[in-house]
Amino acid sequence: MHRNRSTQRTSTVAIAILMVILACTFCSLTLAQTAASKALASDRIPAARMNQYSDLAVQWMQEYLRVDTTNPPGNEMRAAAFFKRILDAEGIESRIFEISPGRADLWARLPHASAAAKRPVILLNHMDVVTSDAAHWKVPPFSGAIVDGAIWGRGAQDMKDEGLAQLVVMVMLKREKITLDRDVIFLAVADEEASGNGTDWFIANQRDLLGNAEFLINEGGENVLENGKPKFISVDVGEKTTYWLKVTAHGRPGHGSRPNPDSAPNRLVRALDRVIAYRTPLKVLPVVDEFLREMAPYETPQRAAWFRDANKALADKDFVKALESDPSTNYLLRNTVSLTMLGGSEQTNVIPPEAWANLDVRILPGENPKEVLEALKQVINDPNVTVEPQSSDFRIANYSPTGTALYSAIREVSAHYFPGAPVLPHITSGYTENQRYRPLGIQSYGYSPYLATEEEGATEHGNDERIRVEEVRRGPRVLFDVVTRVAGE
Repeated sequence: MHRNRSTQRTSTVAIAILMVILACTFCSLTLAQTAASKALASDRIPAARMNQYSDLAVQWMQEYLRVDTTNPPGNEMRAAAFFKRILDAEGIESRIFEISPGRADLWARLPHASAAAKRPVILLNHMDVVTSDAAHWKVPPFSGAIVDGAIWGRGAQDMKDEGLAQLVVMVMLKREKITLDRDVIFLAVADEEASGNGTDWFIANQRDLLGNAEFLINEGGENVLENGKPKFISVDVGEKTTYWLKVTAHGRPGHGSRPNPDSAPNRLVRALDRVIAYRTPLKVLPVVDEFLREMAPYETPQRAAWFRDANKALADKDFVKALESDPSTNYLLRNTVSLTMLGGSEQTNVIPPEAWANLDVRILPGENPKEVLEALKQVINDPNVTVEPQSSDFRIANYSPTGTALYSAIREVSAHYFPGAPVLPHITSGYTENQRYRPLGIQSYGYSPYLATEEEGATEHGNDERIRVEEVRRGPRVLFDVVTRVAGE
């Protein structure tokens, strides 16, 4: 009995000591983590100087939005000149490359100062913007006006805002004399909104200037501001690839006054009706599974249960129904097909021999385009209707891992600025030029340092595109801290 009591006392003391050690260890780790989370490069910059950078960001954002780079025709040389004027004034090495009349790429570099340098990081942006109709805007699309606390202009969301943040980061790195252990390359390209000629030209003709880069930060990410708080910070680790198809129906032409049930337009309508009703197969990619699992704690109980095991949930009809009714999740789990263009006769009273439609098809990473095409042909099931790719230049979708130094830097910095908001890997529905850089061995991510409400995000490629002034003031600082985390000694 005494021996047992002694053993009990000894065990109790040992457990107590162990608990103290663990508690101290936990405290030490917590303090270390807290210190690490606060140890941001921007914290060492005096507040007055940070305000000056924020003032510059607002001023330069307005100036940049006033540069009309609508594509077509692009005229990106104007934007390149805007960038070069600032870079030259700051003593930052830069070069302009005219890739065709009026169209240009701009490259700039801050060199490393370390004997054992790491591979470079690229800050990529495109200078062109999509078209806009001033008649549908509250203010002129290229005014750069500040209205209701926001800066308005075409490109404020896509992607002059991010190009501006990258420019300010280059200036901050130079002025603050940040010691870099890898080169930081600023690359502004032409023609992203059309064919990507700017990036293709640079890779083909100036690839050495990419410096065998390890990382690249480009447009992408969806940082949703909901009820005044960030809902999540998403990092695009991959994109669906574009596979545009043309559907052509053939039939007997004739006069519109004598209907023909098997006319080309009628065949086309029947074929498209089957395409619209078609539901492509559902599948859960590992990165999408990770995204859904990390989103689960922020969802309703039912959605949370589905998101924790999406593969299992695919057997639940209610989950599939909810998935298909939610545009923000539907595209993540399947290839998508959208009807976008139609054509036929040029006169109302003429039945044409051919009628056509264009389909915007987006394919998940790992999918085979030939199988997608064959499946659509079987859905249409009409020998008088052909389906063909609009281009032979198909790019296989790719993506980057989350276990990298850059992804970790984004996660750590986001935790500082947006505490409580999860950082999520994401597959974007649209195509970005990351697809062109990953085959070069560059881990490429879509990341934005800005928050946007759903309403603000919806102005991208739409009317009244704008970004809040407070985001323009803060965003460059956030990106600066990400870059210094991954490139500063």
